[in-house]
Amino acid sequence: MRVKAALAQHTGTSDPATARDKLQQAAARAAAQDCTLLVLQELHNHLYFCQHQDPACFALAEPIPGPATEFLGELAAANELVLVGSVFEQAMPGLYYNTAVVVDSDGRLAGTYRKMHIPDDPGYQEKYYFTPGDSGFAPVKTSIGRLGVLVCWDQWFPEAARLMALAGAELLIYPTAIGWEPQDPPAEQQRQLDAWVTIQRSHAIANALPVLCCNRTGTEQPAPGRSIRFWGNSFVTDSFGSLLAQAPADDECLLVCDLDLATIPQTRTTWPFLRDRRIDAYQGLLLRTAEQPK
Repeated sequence: MRVKAALAQHTGTSDPATARDKLQQAAARAAAQDCTLLVLQELHNHLYFCQHQDPACFALAEPIPGPATEFLGELAAANELVLVGSVFEQAMPGLYYNTAVVVDSDGRLAGTYRKMHIPDDPGYQEKYYFTPGDSGFAPVKTSIGRLGVLVCWDQWFPEAARLMALAGAELLIYPTAIGWEPQDPPAEQQRQLDAWVTIQRSHAIANALPVLCCNRTGTEQPAPGRSIRFWGNSFVTDSFGSLLAQAPADDECLLVCDLDLATIPQTRTTWPFLRDRRIDAYQGLLLRTAEQPK
């Protein structure tokens, strides 16, 4: 089966009408190019508010299903697209998640994934806002295949990608918000960007799955004294980690790429990593450290 995918790399905005307009334009452009899948960036409805801690930001959260998923459903159905979006989810007052949503091409909410790995770093103070996910690593079944959707910080953890692959994912998809600190010199910026691309390409190789990563672009300053220049570079790989398409760093972009899911069994036959796993010897992965307390 072939999938024509589009990734909508945008600058963030604090205006909900502008955010929706960008999504509508991206969906229309993707449909005009006969795409069947549209991937959006992490927390696309807002500026990346997690750069600082502000109780007022909890007002941005909403339930699932709710207004955001209703809008995404209408967008998906109108353009006959499977759509991967991102919602600041309020499960109940005081309990919030960073949640990816998957809407099928008929507008139906096909499934959700609550971000499992939550960062707590300067500029990425997500533990203040989000509870670690409880939905496990389960692909979402859609009309174009089983989508292994993970979110941003998850992309650094090989365990997450592997568990999605073992559960039957046919694509690994990462809505993302990552960028540079203002003080990072050019050499450090390049080092970080290279590491980010490399770790995700390694997930494609190790699991013989295409990877689609959709990042933000542009500089966002949601509060005085705090800013991130999001580094764009959204990209798509094939099932052996080769880069098929990559967006620029500093421009909005609709990145379109053809994917052939028939390459997955071919790659796994040639490179049988799943066959040769030593599941009898990996018990140490369930420990924080291999050294036992004395």
